[in-house]
Amino acid sequence: MNLQRQLGFAFATVLLVLIGACGGGGGSAGSSSNDSGTLRVALTDAPACGFDAVNVTIEKVRVHTSSSASDTDSGWSEIVLSPAKRVNLLTLQNGVLAELGQVPLATGRYTQMRLVLAANDATTPLANSVAPTGGSEVALATPSGMQTGLKLNVDIDVAANQIVDVVLDFDACKSVVRAGNSGNYLLKPVISVTPRFISGVSGFVATTLANGNTTVSLEQAGVVIKSTSPDSSGNFLLQPVSPGSYDLVLPGPGQATVVITDVVVAADLVRSINTTT
Repeated sequence: MNLQRQLGFAFATVLLVLIGACGGGGGSAGSSSNDSGTLRVALTDAPACGFDAVNVTIEKVRVHTSSSASDTDSGWSEIVLSPAKRVNLLTLQNGVLAELGQVPLATGRYTQMRLVLAANDATTPLANSVAPTGGSEVALATPSGMQTGLKLNVDIDVAANQIVDVVLDFDACKSVVRAGNSGNYLLKPVISVTPRFISGVSGFVATTLANGNTTVSLEQAGVVIKSTSPDSSGNFLLQPVSPGSYDLVLPGPGQATVVITDVVVAADLVRSINTTT
């Protein structure tokens, strides 16, 4: 596979039907209605494997009512981060979010979002970078398309005088690819878009397992829905997740896997699981 294909940016498809609660905002492109609401966006991450840092620099978040709109079409509304925001994705675990801002939108349905990253150039050669565990920081090559935005297909309903809160969950472990034995790393983003739920699960593991290599996850039918690494005290917070029933998967003594089934998460609540492993 040639480098151009390797760097061809991914398309993340997410179904999101959101109606915000409370708040307000000004008008923007997107609907013939004079009413408006607000879109607010934050960023979070899942654990990364084999890295001490995964840095990305975000310039914009753009939204459009048409899923087929090109980056040069009219009708885009955007959150502009000035200056651009450099984020170490690995710091965004256990419920930690990086706020990206908000934008007023005309009421209506928005079906395309684009996350625009800065380029690695002569001025900022490490705008996007990785630090392999025990190694030095190196540039993270990004697809040329990332400067026009990683396309995320969404389904967001903006209602009058309300705020729609969404979280971009950037999976660093799946998004960074090593280019053979060259020592180079490629960014092939894997991002999901979810409502900013309050609900989640908290708990702890033995401090002997709180070493940065331990992963705790909520799963449904064997599929990981949310994962994180416990902090240095062994505490973890899996948030945000939608209300429902999950299996909590965590390491036990001797690294045996412990599965707690049928962990029910209620709306707007964080369920505390009292377990020692």
